[in-house]
Amino acid sequence: MQPLTIAFIGNGKSTNRYHLPYVLQLPDQFQVKTIYARHLDSPWQAIDGVHYTTDVNDIYGDAEVSLVVITTPASSHYQLAKDALNHGKNVLLEKPFTDTVAQAEELFALAKAKNLFLQCYTNRRFDSDWLTVQAVIDSGKLGDLTELDSTFDYFRPETPTNSTYHPADSFLYGHGTHTLDQVVGRFGKPDHVRYDVRQLLGPGKMNDDFTVDLYYGNLKVCVQSSYFRITSRPSFSVYGTRGSFIKQDTDRQEFDLKHFYLPDHDDFGLDRPEDFGVLTYMDADNQYHQEKVPTVRGDYGRVYQGVYQTIVNGAPKVTQDAETLQVMRMLETGVKDLH
Repeated sequence: MQPLTIAFIGNGKSTNRYHLPYVLQLPDQFQVKTIYARHLDSPWQAIDGVHYTTDVNDIYGDAEVSLVVITTPASSHYQLAKDALNHGKNVLLEKPFTDTVAQAEELFALAKAKNLFLQCYTNRRFDSDWLTVQAVIDSGKLGDLTELDSTFDYFRPETPTNSTYHPADSFLYGHGTHTLDQVVGRFGKPDHVRYDVRQLLGPGKMNDDFTVDLYYGNLKVCVQSSYFRITSRPSFSVYGTRGSFIKQDTDRQEFDLKHFYLPDHDDFGLDRPEDFGVLTYMDADNQYHQEKVPTVRGDYGRVYQGVYQTIVNGAPKVTQDAETLQVMRMLETGVKDLH
């Protein structure tokens, strides 16, 4: 099969840090032809053989381009995705997917009517820490799950101080979209949800702290994040009737990408032994065990591998439409009382 010809709308950090390093590792599946941006004075190094343009019609009018990847700010996602679909292009859309559930529903309906591919770019499903948590759960050593805490903390107190509030630019939208999607992708639609979405600096300032509790029978999943944690909570804490698993540190792919250490290195994104999570459990003979668990390798490129298999071979999407809609529903509900 010939590789899919793809184009990017957006030439910022998202395209150059979280997409291109992985796409360029898949030359048999993808050929990057065009990158559109409003301005061409990008600090990112241009890729040989790629056409950079300020005219988006260079993408829409190119019959060779079959997939458009949209990596612009979230407020522009809805209109750009709609335009691309109306020009007959398959679309991979960054997250947060849209501003509202209604917009997301409209886009999925449009894609279906035109028999086109549309999917959210849910790369965080392939974070190494989350893949490791799932492997531990699947091992059965924890027994029946009772609680899972997912945390992504910062210590950036200047950020909310300097920012005003807008729903689609909120901390919940920007960061909860990653972690809530992980949970929905694994456990599905929750039985019910409880929200604690705060503006610690008061009304008019950005949402800077949130806790969202999702309930699945006896399992409670707590997704939480803050800009005011000088000491980060564990990335994941998982508890069951027979044990626990604590993973302190987050996936290392982003750390390496920020230092321009790319996926073409064999040790890209790999945890050091001191970063491994700790599994503590009682076995079937009631013997106590505590051990470090080697971290499963993360790979955001698996999203693109899935996209290729769906478009070319008709495989199920990596992320189902209903899952994206469920995440959007929680994001929209979580910020409805803020101002």
